[in-house]
Amino acid sequence: MVIEAKKWRNVPTQHTCTRMSERRTRYIRADQSLNSTIRSTGCAEQAEQHVSYLEHVGVRVLIAHPRRGDLEINLISPSGTRSQLLAKRLFDNSNEGFRNWEFMSVHCWGERAEGLWTLEIRDSPSSLRNPEVLGKLKEWTLVLYGTSEHPYQSHGNQHSRSRMLEIPSPSRDPKVPEPPLDAIHEDEEEYNGPCHSECGDQGCDGPDADHCLNCIHYSLGNLHTGRTCVSHCPLGFYDDSEARRCRRCHKGCEKCVGRTPTECRSCRRGLYFNPFNSTCSETCPAGYFTDDIQRQCLRCHDSCMKCLRDADRCTACNNGYSLAGMTCVPECTNGTFFNLEEMKCSSCHMSCSTCTGPGKEECIQCARDFLQQEWKCVQACSPGYYAAEPAGYHQGMCRKCEENCLSCSGPGMTCVKCKDGYSLVSKTCIVNATCNNADEVFCEMVKSNRLCEKKLFHQFCCRTCLMTG
Repeated sequence: MVIEAKKWRNVPTQHTCTRMSERRTRYIRADQSLNSTIRSTGCAEQAEQHVSYLEHVGVRVLIAHPRRGDLEINLISPSGTRSQLLAKRLFDNSNEGFRNWEFMSVHCWGERAEGLWTLEIRDSPSSLRNPEVLGKLKEWTLVLYGTSEHPYQSHGNQHSRSRMLEIPSPSRDPKVPEPPLDAIHEDEEEYNGPCHSECGDQGCDGPDADHCLNCIHYSLGNLHTGRTCVSHCPLGFYDDSEARRCRRCHKGCEKCVGRTPTECRSCRRGLYFNPFNSTCSETCPAGYFTDDIQRQCLRCHDSCMKCLRDADRCTACNNGYSLAGMTCVPECTNGTFFNLEEMKCSSCHMSCSTCTGPGKEECIQCARDFLQQEWKCVQACSPGYYAAEPAGYHQGMCRKCEENCLSCSGPGMTCVKCKDGYSLVSKTCIVNATCNNADEVFCEMVKSNRLCEKKLFHQFCCRTCLMTG
């Protein structure tokens, strides 16, 4: 005959102990190993987190790297056990590195948690990379899971939660009636000691907070991992007062009032909190800037689409505004500009179609029937300039004539009149001193172009060349 015994909760409670490395950037050099250490006490100073005997270990890393597939990561326990957390991956070409990635190992099962833990990172380039771009280990976190008591120390004298008692039936005469069921006693111990202070009115079957049959305040955990009674919900959970349960926040929330992504009140490390929609994110949305001290997203000025770490220092503007320095100002109609002193749109100079100020030299585009010359708009080009219509522009421009040319009809050798001291030769200006030092090559050019006959050359030069010839 087989009878199921009453369940007995006397399994050591699992604890979690977390320890972070020093926050400083360390470079990961090619073909070399980088070792970073954390000395852990197993949170011996905190009873509810104390881990003396390990079940498994988690490692969370923040690494920047140009090709993360070249990285190998190992963890060495205080007992000397080496666990490979990450092997090289030939086809992993990502340059995003590892942003708070968590690795796990069970190789340290049953070992002591206290002592020096070493994270070993090796970079073995599998393809040609820029040697000046190095990987960086910014920080890493050691998460120890286990118990404060030896998980097997009382195994010999404790009952299993689902142990089956086998009671052999004696051989008997079939005519003799079977003894009543209540004559068989269970080999089971009842707990009669004090309950934990967080246990409710239904009592307990053990002394710890996870032995309670109901809770005064809140229960944490689930049927699979086991439930524990707590006075308040820890970070990452919110209290469901109606069910008296601690329920998990949305991923990324450190504190929250509900499980949706818009019910956060603070964020986990590395994320920014947006108080305007109560969300957590790695970057702030358009119209917000990051406050690294409070780890919040703060709103830019209403006119800014993007801004620096100051609400009024804009780098891009919303529709209807334009950027003036680092300020977004209203877009004014043609013929006006935004006057920062008067905070309104004021008129441009009469020669300007668009402008940055009231002066005639502050035009961006010229008004109709005006030409743009240098930084101002004119009705006619000045001496030494010619009127041109460059491709892509809807307004005329004054371009500079060839050097030493007083007036011209276009670009290049199109001079009509030269400055004093220069002579016009084939629509270009030549200094008069050239005639005094005329050589055979110069005179040959004068004769071959019949410049003297066409009266296009200075007569002194003609006489000089005739005498030379």
